[in-house]
Amino acid sequence: MFLRVALTLQTLALLVQAVTAGLLLSSPGGRAAHAATAIAVVVTVLVHLVAAVMTRRRAVIMPAVTMLVMTVVQIALAAAHLKALHVPVGVLMFGVSLMRVSALWPSRRAAAVPA
Repeated sequence: MFLRVALTLQTLALLVQAVTAGLLLSSPGGRAAHAATAIAVVVTVLVHLVAAVMTRRRAVIMPAVTMLVMTVVQIALAAAHLKALHVPVGVLMFGVSLMRVSALWPSRRAAAVPA
């Protein structure tokens, strides 16, 4: 359950990060909002990693480590002002996180179908 919650929070933080990226382009306070949510992303990625390590399953740990690596790459790309790479990696991170969270939360409809 802890892994599900951690991964859900990570996905939500990445979604909010995308929203604040839009604010960054359209409003003067967008930079501060994007920086603040970047911290939230880092924290949720680390919580996800802790939850994954607690499972002691390599198939769960490796995607969490990959997400941490992508987060570090994102920080480096932002610091280098490489928006042409920063934006696609951010989209990739959200997509991967969304796929992982959808795999962990089984569909109620699939569970209701008799075998």
